Amino acid sequence: MNFIYRFIKYYLVPTVLLLNIAPQVFAVEEFMPPVYSEEEQISEPPAMDFEQTKPKQKAKSKKSDKKQTISEIKIEGNQIIRNTEILNAMRMQVGDVYSPEAIKKALTEIYDTGWFTEKMRAVPVTDKNNNIVLKIYLEENRPITEFTITGNTVVSAGEIAEILAPLENQPQNITTLNEAVEKTEQLYSSKGYILARVTDVKDDPDGCVNLTISEGVINSVKFEGNTKTKDYVVNRNILSAPGTVYNENTIREDLIRLYGTQAFKDVNRTIEKCDDKGDLYDVTIDLEEQRTATVSVGAGIDTATGFFGQAGFVENNFLGKGQRISLNFLAGTGVLMSDDSTLNRANLQADISFFEPRFRGTDVSMLYKAYWQDFASYQIPLAMERRFGAEVVASKEFRRFKNLSGSFKVGVENIHLKEGNSLQIANLYKAHNIPISERSKQLKGGTFLALAPSLVYDTRDRAINPRDGLIANIKFTENIGITDLNSSHGILTGGIKKYFPVMTKSAISITARGGGTIHGNIPEVMAFRLGGPYSVRGYRMSAIGTGNAFVMGSVELTTPFFFLDRIQKLKFLDNVKFEMFADAGKLFNPTVTDKIYNRPGYGISAGAGIKIYVPGVGPLSIDYGYPLTNVGRGNSKGAITFGIGDYF
Repeated sequence: MNFIYRFIKYYLVPTVLLLNIAPQVFAVEEFMPPVYSEEEQISEPPAMDFEQTKPKQKAKSKKSDKKQTISEIKIEGNQIIRNTEILNAMRMQVGDVYSPEAIKKALTEIYDTGWFTEKMRAVPVTDKNNNIVLKIYLEENRPITEFTITGNTVVSAGEIAEILAPLENQPQNITTLNEAVEKTEQLYSSKGYILARVTDVKDDPDGCVNLTISEGVINSVKFEGNTKTKDYVVNRNILSAPGTVYNENTIREDLIRLYGTQAFKDVNRTIEKCDDKGDLYDVTIDLEEQRTATVSVGAGIDTATGFFGQAGFVENNFLGKGQRISLNFLAGTGVLMSDDSTLNRANLQADISFFEPRFRGTDVSMLYKAYWQDFASYQIPLAMERRFGAEVVASKEFRRFKNLSGSFKVGVENIHLKEGNSLQIANLYKAHNIPISERSKQLKGGTFLALAPSLVYDTRDRAINPRDGLIANIKFTENIGITDLNSSHGILTGGIKKYFPVMTKSAISITARGGGTIHGNIPEVMAFRLGGPYSVRGYRMSAIGTGNAFVMGSVELTTPFFFLDRIQKLKFLDNVKFEMFADAGKLFNPTVTDKIYNRPGYGISAGAGIKIYVPGVGPLSIDYGYPLTNVGRGNSKGAITFGIGDYF
């Protein structure tokens, strides 16, 4: 009897109870069959349908008809990934209504995180309150112990390691690894290496993951379409070379240089992968030449030259060597809207120039120029001024210092001044108690040898209609008096202009300029002036005065001219801008002219105008400015100024 009692008590009753609360079972057809262990069965990864085995119930009751809820979620097997991350992925929480479909979906969500192997189990167990305690058993992927990177030459391993570092000591995850691969390729692309790809990812048993990178090496660079232009002219403008990693930024600069020769109407590139050479690419530059010799006849208006007629000849690809030769003649009516200090006299100009972009095969360009000018002086009152001379300018871009270029000019110039109205000058000198002997100093010219080094730093986003970046320059000019050594002097000038983008098509620019005499006595004809175009607008030419030093500043807003930018068919209208500006400037050590014409020496103005950006010329400006200080005689209604080009 004791044996039977013990059998019923310790074996039969527990067995019945165990069957009564047996856990529900889930399985996936395509994986290994479920493995039983004590009270629970494996519920395989959620790729297929689950099978449900309901626990047996002793008897039906009202309580058992109620929907079961999840009373607790237990997660085991995770060593690195936190429970909160898993619970967030499951999108299931305590209090949710129990549903086999919901458990299946939860396992799918956990598996899709990529952190875990296929060996996962979901075991729902009915507790004493007829609710469900959900047990999730997981197995994390093997942790990544380190990364090795091969194939990288232009991007450092350290930069790539910064992307991969968050993955180390974490379970392997195909999703996050793919994201890291994509970020690595984006890193290359941001530097211009658009052909670079991560071609292979392998993991070792010790947890080391090996990345192989194919950077995209140039096999050959060919060009097609040049019939007149010599091959060496094209070659010297292409820095992309076989054996180097392809860089879109470099090839873009190559195309810009080729287009800048003005020998080509269109320049494009194509890239083809070499089928039989693995990670090698052939680059082809497609060229479309244009007519480079032009004869021009035209007319225009400018404050300094007045209404003018112009004729010229330009050859931008002389003998197919990429050299430029030009000849220009100009005849104008004289200074527009000038006061009575300027003679009413025609402005005549002529010049001839030759440009060699690569002097003796180097990266130094050379400009040779000779010129002649005859006009009514706007520096010396009531005088006629004639200049002629020649100059040679050597220029170079510094590759080690991006955006920086320099030049050195050597020039010889003769300046001759002639009296234009001696009677009026005598009366002006007498009225201001100035000895007439001072007039000879005003009319002093001479022949000068100029030596002028300069630097330019340019980060503008584009040369035409810039909206961002800055341009700055500094220049020292030593003028050595050949006919009179005592007239030798040195001057230093500089300026900076910063652009700030506004909205989508507008920009604000802030300009600061200055200059002064470093040594010697600068002749008045070569003195600095303020008033008119390229300085303080709203004043007549030189109306603020002339002196041996100056400072000035300007703030300018440029924006599309009303609705013109919306006319999509006429793209050139994008380069027509409406502008508002404020200028201010001050001169130091005024000249005799400032005294006899009572010029203030400083001024502030504001105004508006139209600016048209023309490729190869620069901005054409028509501005109306109104003086805010020292309005005085001749400036009471402001002034309209016409300008071609820009100070920078």
